[in-house]
Amino acid sequence: MPILDADRLFPTEARSRALARGLYDSIKALPIVSPHGHTDPRWFAENLPFPDPAQLFVTPDHYVFRMLFSQGVPLENLGVPRADGGAAETDGRKIWRLFAENYYLLRGTPSSLWIDHAFAEVFGLRPRFDPHTADAFYDHISDCLARPEFRPRALFDRFNIEVIATTDGPLDDLCWHRMIRDSGWQGRVVTAYRPDAVVDPEFSGFAENLARLGALTGEDCSTWTGYLAAHVKRRAYFISFGATASDHGHPTARTENLSAPEAAALFDRVKTGRCCAEEADAFRGQMLTEMARMSLSDGLVLQIHPGSLRNHSGAMMARFGRDKGFDIPTRTDYVQALRPLLDAFGTDPRLSVIAFTLDETTLSRELAPLAGAYPALKLGPPWWFHDSPEGMRRFRENTTETAGFYNTVGFNDDTRAFCSIPARHDVARRVDCAYLADLVTSGRLAEDDAYEVAYDLTYRLVKKAYRL
Repeated sequence: MPILDADRLFPTEARSRALARGLYDSIKALPIVSPHGHTDPRWFAENLPFPDPAQLFVTPDHYVFRMLFSQGVPLENLGVPRADGGAAETDGRKIWRLFAENYYLLRGTPSSLWIDHAFAEVFGLRPRFDPHTADAFYDHISDCLARPEFRPRALFDRFNIEVIATTDGPLDDLCWHRMIRDSGWQGRVVTAYRPDAVVDPEFSGFAENLARLGALTGEDCSTWTGYLAAHVKRRAYFISFGATASDHGHPTARTENLSAPEAAALFDRVKTGRCCAEEADAFRGQMLTEMARMSLSDGLVLQIHPGSLRNHSGAMMARFGRDKGFDIPTRTDYVQALRPLLDAFGTDPRLSVIAFTLDETTLSRELAPLAGAYPALKLGPPWWFHDSPEGMRRFRENTTETAGFYNTVGFNDDTRAFCSIPARHDVARRVDCAYLADLVTSGRLAEDDAYEVAYDLTYRLVKKAYRL
């Protein structure tokens, strides 16, 4: 029996299921547009084989290893490197066997959907993955990874990716993007400007990062005007490598619109990295508005990803470093938080701001009404903890009545796990088609309109929103 049900995620009622299947068939082969993600540009630059199945599926995937850790599996045993220099497992087969022994922990999660899809559709593995089949899976995937058709560029083409964006820091020299460009390969891999390291006074090494920013740009980053000029230069550099968006992962959605003297005085207080929490938050908020102002000139789309309490466990941060599964969603305000930025620029159609949330309670109460009013604001898709079938369905139910479909921006896969990208887009397409089918069968949407909306949600809106 195939592990992937052909009608997975479709409605159970016969008429709705048949319509969902028809809608899905009309859009399933459309190219993937991936405007926000975290794949490594080095993969596409060097085009070397992926090292082994464990390094592809387990060690880099915080969705996987955080779940196993929650059930007592040490991260070291899964190959996660230690920041403190301690030993971690390097034997891929041992990691893989441990993964197989604990794969049942992912039952019912989107991770199991993505991984099963990758096993079946990317590697042609139809049996159930468990401890009994683990070695056979490992050997088969290893054999595949040694072949040219499983190298990053070949998979890029096979996955029908039209364009993918990486997320790179403001001090990055973008050497891998340069290597991609100089290679003559036709795959479109663009960058996105993620300036957190030089706009967040609570970011580790903030003062040193400002000095490096000044050295890179030739601007005096000890002054407010020089600091802003440095951002303008770096944004232009990123644009030269295809960037169409900036991205901001702040703890809150706070924005400020201070006068130039007030902003300069705040910068003078925070530039040492020794400010109080309120000053740091105010500065991050001011910089969102400054980035919006810059976008009016250079056209970058402004993505706001707030609401994650990063590195919740201090002990795990010390042991393993950042981004090891201990980022936790928090309550987030948008109505008051975004008001300074929206007061300044929210009615300007030249600006495009895409807001994401980890606080689903805000979708119907705050974000959808805001996006349904301000021309500059659009709603980012379900993100991170909510990029699941249930989260995607809740998103449509909570936003469509107020913001409609056309104040949303399609789907972002937002992942480092390259082989999961087709699976993630497939899940989003299936969920949207199921939702549209229910609208049609309940008399709320014409069938021909549903086909048009399915195309728009899959392909057109994301290209328009990200200026791709």
